[in-house]
Amino acid sequence: MHADFSELLLALYGLSNELPIESFQNAALALVKRVLPFDASMWGTATTAADGIDVHTLHLHQKTPQMMVDYVPLKHFDTAAASLYAAPQATKGFHSTSWWRAPHEREFLEYLRRYEQNNIFITTRHDVQTRFMHWISLFRADEDAYCLPGEERLLDLLAPHLMQALAMNRVIHLQRLSDGVPDKGAAIADLCGMVYHSDPVFGALLRREWEAWCGGRLPACVMQAFLAGRKRFLGDHIVITQRAEHGLLFLHCRERCRVDELTAREYAIAQLVAKGHSYKEIAQLLARAPATVRNHIQAIHAKLGVGSIAALIEELRRVG
Repeated sequence: MHADFSELLLALYGLSNELPIESFQNAALALVKRVLPFDASMWGTATTAADGIDVHTLHLHQKTPQMMVDYVPLKHFDTAAASLYAAPQATKGFHSTSWWRAPHEREFLEYLRRYEQNNIFITTRHDVQTRFMHWISLFRADEDAYCLPGEERLLDLLAPHLMQALAMNRVIHLQRLSDGVPDKGAAIADLCGMVYHSDPVFGALLRREWEAWCGGRLPACVMQAFLAGRKRFLGDHIVITQRAEHGLLFLHCRERCRVDELTAREYAIAQLVAKGHSYKEIAQLLARAPATVRNHIQAIHAKLGVGSIAALIEELRRVG
């Protein structure tokens, strides 16, 4: 058992390093299925509340999104999940017919049967103060395929490795998105603003803008900008850019610089100048009058405080 468990962990962490972010969770669950049989799964994060969970991120394995649509109006009946909220770490198996047997729970039991959740493993890692939870649920369709105590222990041992491997896979993806700009911080957050990972530079830069920021969640004004569809947040001292993928925000943060004062048109022209184009060539490319482009270039030089292409290129390097 020890050797098999060690080999599984080595394979898991290997997948986290090798696979793209969109493939990792299914591959990791396929590994688990070899030692702990199940038919379907969901793996995500949520905030817990008295009336059930508010999902932040969710990966469905062998289930459709409609299952969660139908779950939301019934989530207050999910006493199995709620029974694990009080502990920072918990894993338990549930036999649906035995657990939800009260008359007022009949609608929820019918939901579970409809989506073939007749035996359920749930494993959670829960911050009882912030009420933020990472969890994995495994479902068995066969009503007689009970969750055994040894299987609960195995999942409890595996769960922190699954969650850590997922975090590593996301950080590797973030690093691959990096453009190599020096003194730039990086972070990963969900669409509710919860921060899953941030490096020391990111934290230091955010505290320069918001002295009291201590992690956990992105400032509300940053999330408002991103949810409004903006690709960057421009603060007094910093600039945060985002790339939304797989229900997450992959963030880079840097100090604000003179290039940030350029308009979108000026920035586009500055990039063309840096590539060696003359103002006449740029005018043709952008379908603008040469005099207009020349005026833009003069404004760019004034805003950046530069007088040569080499100096212009150096300023543009500050933003990647």
